[in-house]
Amino acid sequence: MARAPAAAEIEALPEADRLADFPHPRETERLFGHSAVEAALAGALASGRVHHAWLLSGPRGIGKATLAYRFARAAFAEPRERDPSGSSLAIAPETTAARQVRALSHPGLLLIRRPYDIKAKRFATSIPVDEVRRLRSFLSHRAAGDGWRVVIVDEANELNVNAANALLKALEEPPERTVFLLVSSAPGQLVPTIRSRCRALALSPLDREDLHAATAQALKAADMPPPPDGDWTALEDLAEGSVGRLLGLLGAGGIELQGRIMRLLESLPKVDWRAVHTLSDELQPTAAHARFELFFELLLNALARTIRTAATGEGSPAERALAERLMGEGRLASFAALWERIAREKADTVALNLDRKGLILETVTGLAAAAQQRKPA
Repeated sequence: MARAPAAAEIEALPEADRLADFPHPRETERLFGHSAVEAALAGALASGRVHHAWLLSGPRGIGKATLAYRFARAAFAEPRERDPSGSSLAIAPETTAARQVRALSHPGLLLIRRPYDIKAKRFATSIPVDEVRRLRSFLSHRAAGDGWRVVIVDEANELNVNAANALLKALEEPPERTVFLLVSSAPGQLVPTIRSRCRALALSPLDREDLHAATAQALKAADMPPPPDGDWTALEDLAEGSVGRLLGLLGAGGIELQGRIMRLLESLPKVDWRAVHTLSDELQPTAAHARFELFFELLLNALARTIRTAATGEGSPAERALAERLMGEGRLASFAALWERIAREKADTVALNLDRKGLILETVTGLAAAAQQRKPA
């Protein structure tokens, strides 16, 4: 009797670069808001003189990976299937190249990203050197005919030290007709020698029109309804031009979480500990990881805006009033240090699988203590 296939053989593994039930960037048909950057890549491909390494940088969730996969599809497509003007990377979705890229089955495509540990049921916290070592076998075979090979690293700033050094060796001796696309939301974290070997393309946050269009495309593909009209303004403000963040806000109840965060900040130094315990109990389970991540993202963003308002005096009347109440009387430095501590402790909690509820309680305790401080006489 044939043995039953293992779960890993019959179930698709989770992907670190996929957002919940929404389409993966390689499955996204249209790219919004980055026509000039796309034209630069398309023009290079049309000329046949493509720089061997490109650094696609910008905030998370604005389309960097989508652009990388668009380039891969165009590079693998037949010349007659490409945009004749040479200004777009658009390829018909029914072409062989498009289907193979969607399935990650094209022999000329290598994707390097954080792997999923089946036993631990979690993603690696960084891209290990073994992932980059797959380049050796991949680059040992020439592309068919005069075809291209494309290596996508997503995200490049997640490479650990050994992995970065291994990638650098490949960039220093680039094989013929091979293009490296390094996707990064924090290019400053890359070693300078890697950055120096890449042509930099910086992508900007989406404007409101493109944000609407990109969100509508993702929701339609996921067979999900659009958010209520009354929520759009709040979602746009919180998303800050990132469709990935906006979709994450929708999927994890972002508006409701933001409301709880603002009520917490506005009540400081007083704390409704019953509400805090309720929130920490909700965010403690592993199944609530997305909401846990979103909570700290929103909290850190709200603190950063308030700190910036306190330092510059720029902001809405409500933001200035909150900044003055929380961070007046010499407390700005304390809140800036607290922001750094919260970000560091949150990262440690995720990396080491520490107690999430304890982190939330300690964070609120720190906020209350900072709000109570007075400038020394």
